[in-house]
Amino acid sequence: MTTTLDPEKLRTALANVHTAGIPGLFAEVRDNDRTWCGAAGVADLATGRPVTAEMRHRVGSITKTFTAAAVLQQVDNGAVDLDTPIGHYLPRLVPGERGRAITVRMLISHTSGLAEYLPYAYPSLAAFPNVAKTTPKSLQDHRFTLFDPIELIGMGVAAPASGAPGAAPGVYSNTNYLLLCQLLELITGTSAEKCITRDVIERAGLRDTEFPAGPHITGPHSRHYEAWLGMIDPPRDFSVFDMSFVGPSASLISTVADLNRFFALLLSGEIVSRSALEQMRRTGPVISFEGKTIHYGLGLHKMIIPGSGIHWGHDGSVWGGGALSLTSADGARQLSVAVNLQRWNRLGPDGRPQPHPIDDALQGFIQLALSR
Repeated sequence: MTTTLDPEKLRTALANVHTAGIPGLFAEVRDNDRTWCGAAGVADLATGRPVTAEMRHRVGSITKTFTAAAVLQQVDNGAVDLDTPIGHYLPRLVPGERGRAITVRMLISHTSGLAEYLPYAYPSLAAFPNVAKTTPKSLQDHRFTLFDPIELIGMGVAAPASGAPGAAPGVYSNTNYLLLCQLLELITGTSAEKCITRDVIERAGLRDTEFPAGPHITGPHSRHYEAWLGMIDPPRDFSVFDMSFVGPSASLISTVADLNRFFALLLSGEIVSRSALEQMRRTGPVISFEGKTIHYGLGLHKMIIPGSGIHWGHDGSVWGGGALSLTSADGARQLSVAVNLQRWNRLGPDGRPQPHPIDDALQGFIQLALSR
């Protein structure tokens, strides 16, 4: 297949996203053995310091693919069985009938029916994911709060179930992945962070990817501006934030180059076995935080890009920062992009997020970057 990689068009499309309202964004596009890197805008609104394509960034739930890969490695070596109930491994955390009904596979695929714990950890997010009925006060209040993962899991398990175990569609929930981190700790005898670092990050040779040791991002990075649907105006920097509220399920710091390298290796069978990768690609419907139905496998999204077909990867969001990493089904084309503003859509009279020029500009860049 003939492929194209037009640097000038990519630069223009990236700049259009900045012009539409994102303070700064940066990306890496790979087309077989060709690579394009670009950046547009500023990393710091106060100083005008520019973003660069090499910057480190919080990548949110892209971490879940790393976590899933670490669990699948334990499946590969026979230490974990995907269809064994989580109650067999962690009876105190998921006791009783639910512990016997929810399998490891259901946790990885978000089909466990376990509720999201965030509304209980952050009181002013009590209406989450209905953000129109929330306030951003808890974000500032808990900027330096150190959460206990066992307590967070307990909140999710005690909350009303989002559905029956194994029922479709599933419902996206961080509770699932904090449980998987506890499973990794049980099986490996080390922390989930150390396990994922050793078995996934180091195995992939990622030199700029790490779990945070505290609330700060080390190395060159952008500020992370949170707008919370117009409720924080002007947007506030939350790049300094204790990420224990999501722990090893969504706290990784990485670069766009490292993300592309990781997904290239994963999807070519060099991180988990081919049979495990096949399991990861078996998708079903899952309702996202935004209320959209996504095609979710075991830590992987299947996304259909108009004009470019099927792509595999994940997206992620933290307070003020977002990232997306996608790889074409044949592995030839890749995109990883990071933005330093989140929840830019303001609410309309009906309480729903309204369209914003950023939406079309960002989608236009993504489609261009992945088109061949």
